[in-house]
Amino acid sequence: MASMGAPGTSGVSPDRSLPSSGMYKLDIELKKGLNLAIRDRGGTSDPYVKMKLNGKEVFRSKTVHKNLNPVWDERTTLVIDSLNEPLYLKVFDYDFGLQDDFMGSAYLNLVSLEQHRTVLVTLALRDPQHPADDLGTLDLLVTLSPKHSPVEESTHTMQQQSSLRLSEFHQKAQLWRGIVSIALIEGRELLPMDTNGLSDPYVKFRLGDQKYKSKTVPKTLSPQWREQFDLHLFEETGEVLEITVWDKDTGRRDDFIGRCELDLSTLAKEHTHHMELPLEDSRGTVVLLVTLTASSHVCIADLQVTPLDDPEERCEIMQRYGVWRSLSRLKDVGMVQIKVMRAEGLMAADVNGKSDPFCVLELNNDRLQTHTVYKNLSPEWNKVFTFNVKDIHAVLEVSVYDEDRGPSADFLGKVAIPLLQMRAGAEKAYVLKNKNLTGPTKGLIYLETEVIYNTVKAALNTLAPAEQKYLEEEPKVSKQLLRQNFNRVKKCIMVLINNGTYLNSCFEWESAQRSITSFVLFVVVVWNFELYMLPLALVLLFTWNYLFTSCRDPGDLSVEVMFDWEDEDDDKDDKDSERKGLMDKLYAIQDVFISVQSALDDVASYGERIKNSVNWTVPFISWLAIISLGVATVLLYFIPLRYLVLAWGVNKFTKKLRDPYLIDTNELLNFFSRVPSDVQMMQYSELKVDPSSQSPSKRSRRPHISS
Repeated sequence: MASMGAPGTSGVSPDRSLPSSGMYKLDIELKKGLNLAIRDRGGTSDPYVKMKLNGKEVFRSKTVHKNLNPVWDERTTLVIDSLNEPLYLKVFDYDFGLQDDFMGSAYLNLVSLEQHRTVLVTLALRDPQHPADDLGTLDLLVTLSPKHSPVEESTHTMQQQSSLRLSEFHQKAQLWRGIVSIALIEGRELLPMDTNGLSDPYVKFRLGDQKYKSKTVPKTLSPQWREQFDLHLFEETGEVLEITVWDKDTGRRDDFIGRCELDLSTLAKEHTHHMELPLEDSRGTVVLLVTLTASSHVCIADLQVTPLDDPEERCEIMQRYGVWRSLSRLKDVGMVQIKVMRAEGLMAADVNGKSDPFCVLELNNDRLQTHTVYKNLSPEWNKVFTFNVKDIHAVLEVSVYDEDRGPSADFLGKVAIPLLQMRAGAEKAYVLKNKNLTGPTKGLIYLETEVIYNTVKAALNTLAPAEQKYLEEEPKVSKQLLRQNFNRVKKCIMVLINNGTYLNSCFEWESAQRSITSFVLFVVVVWNFELYMLPLALVLLFTWNYLFTSCRDPGDLSVEVMFDWEDEDDDKDDKDSERKGLMDKLYAIQDVFISVQSALDDVASYGERIKNSVNWTVPFISWLAIISLGVATVLLYFIPLRYLVLAWGVNKFTKKLRDPYLIDTNELLNFFSRVPSDVQMMQYSELKVDPSSQSPSKRSRRPHISS
């Protein structure tokens, strides 16, 4: 390893055969920093690196938040015409809305590098105004080589940079070889970060590109999280699980409490491990349950080797998810196969009037993608994707992107298909929608889908907590969304008010016939009431709605949700407001708005889900409710209520004794979380294909939503 420190110094022996002038290619891999300077109040920094050559900025790294030992692992390739000018590196601490703080700088003397040799270089950071301060070091991998053919090297460099910038998308297309199931149980004796001697701790997990953020437990040093989630295990991303603990602060940056790592390669497969991990450089312990399991069905294949088209393999899959295997591997509910055939009439995203489209398929946190078809608006992929099904109520999202040399690919359109709406058969055309799934965009995509699952496992998993999405982006304040959620809550409240008004009219004798009928019904029901009649009445309600739904015109089942369709304009307004920096100074108000916005969404969603479960929006869920209510009716009819209450109380009191690390859940809320809200019904509904036009975006902005 070579070491470099002050400007102009180098510990690398120069290659005397390498002239100082000419064209060269400099490959740099920014690895990590060590013991960087503290610039934030929480005793940490948010470092990023800038590289300058001949006074011009040639590279800027990503920001690693809350870390004095950041790991970047970023690459760049520079074409230089002289080795006389050194490469200047500066490290800054990112401050949201403020001027970034200087954390140190260093020079890389290019003349001292050897030709065609990759060298690990350590640069000591210094502050020219305070040369005695120790500001830490940077580790780089550097390779210098002559640039023989300008045209060939330039093309290669552009391709390499494009490939690196798209690495985030292509890494997510890898096939995972296993699932890491993590149950976050509790924390013990954490470090107090608030003035009251307590903290508001939450935990972040990272495995490769996958991230997960736990809920926040307020005002405690021994939080009980009791959360369960799954991550994918890839060959290429390594097996080190990074765990960081934070203190939530409203109105300012969260404080870093501590971190630890877990090497998953040391754990035995198909076995639950109880881990108590001490936090590094801090007090406290995090308690986890970790299980590694194999992934059976995930694959990408050509149309010629489709798994379900092979009679023997189909028979084996049907047996695996047959009724007789309902109690084995309860989390393995089924499998889904998607044939991505082709697309037509896509949007032109490049200046040449073409696009370079590829498809990304997402099922909860599972993600696979097709290859890219270059310079084509009607690409053919002809690929078959297979996923494991852990929740039959999951929604498959198929998104089309344009591969670009920029930091991210251009969005072309997407569709969302609930697994329970999939029907095996011939390929089907879907109209592509915008990012929010609220309106059409240009183009069609042709898919053929089939799902096979075990009904008993699917029903049991309906009562388990739904899988949470990995940590992506923080919610933003949106006047549009706030207004929509308020109107949805108002609609639910108006239903209760109208029913209350109708009931009160019976007492006020506004209609003698109605009041007499209600009075007679009240006396008969109260005189003969038994507890088992309560679930029986709900069964009758489901039955009445089933008959009413089957008798009325299917056209009446269209989703009637009033939403504004200016989402794109609102996105532009949000971006403008971000550029103006108004929200940068109003953290606390923003948190309040987001909390109100989320609370309104939760209230409206559960009200709509209760309605949709009774209205047979998802027949599987409605049948499951009828079976459950039927069982409850039988139990209440034959078993005295005190025995049922006694059994419930004994189970509740002994649950923690039988399993100290049990993650307790509310089965009723889990059940309703699987029912789509009115917003989700609108997003999942299919848009009718207009055979007279290949440009759906030119139609009305309020498209017809089929039932």
